[in-house]
Amino acid sequence: MRTDVGIREFESPSALDDQLVARVSNLLSAAIAQTGSASLVVSGGRTPKGFFHLLSQEDILWPDILVTLADERWVDASHADSNEKLVRENLLINLASKAKFMSLKNSSPTAAQGVERLEYDLASAGSFTVVILGMGDDGHTASLFPGSNSISAGLDMNSGSQCVAVMPLDAPHERMSMTLPRLLNTQEIIIHLCGKDKRNVLSDAFSGKDPYKLPIRAILQQEKTPVAVYWSK
Repeated sequence: MRTDVGIREFESPSALDDQLVARVSNLLSAAIAQTGSASLVVSGGRTPKGFFHLLSQEDILWPDILVTLADERWVDASHADSNEKLVRENLLINLASKAKFMSLKNSSPTAAQGVERLEYDLASAGSFTVVILGMGDDGHTASLFPGSNSISAGLDMNSGSQCVAVMPLDAPHERMSMTLPRLLNTQEIIIHLCGKDKRNVLSDAFSGKDPYKLPIRAILQQEKTPVAVYWSK
């Protein structure tokens, strides 16, 4: 287990959001200054909404930034459960409305049928600037769920795959998830967590080794990409 994962603790989600926005803005601006473009991978759920709203107001070169998702439910972008809908309504607003967006959902009937087209799109995106991940109470991250039929493929560092179709055991909707090697192909990973329960799961993740039981361990244990944890009470 690596010992250099930094854990930043905050008294409130709003205090965390302020610092996370500053860090992500700096990373994106630095990448644009160096290469002319940047990319941001985000996750769904309630936790990042405040962060999304603050980031959307940052005066950075949004037309040079590609935004996409770590995972997506295989539903239309207008569906209430769509991560894309969440991002469009909470992040791709204000100044950030000028950013480019890459959807993980295409017109294929199923996620499994949509993999081939998305593989090409994700490969063409190159290395990301920053990936922001959440974590479920079961230790999943992106849509890499413990016990799912695709967890081995999703965690396989030698698969050569950018994405994997997932059918969760205890969650609705077929999913599309970036694989572990695709998530790690970034300048930095930030894990964004709130609440005591998530901190307890994080402690369990640090105290064990099996990523199939708690897939977040695959992010925490690897030594390829810098990882920081931002956690608030």
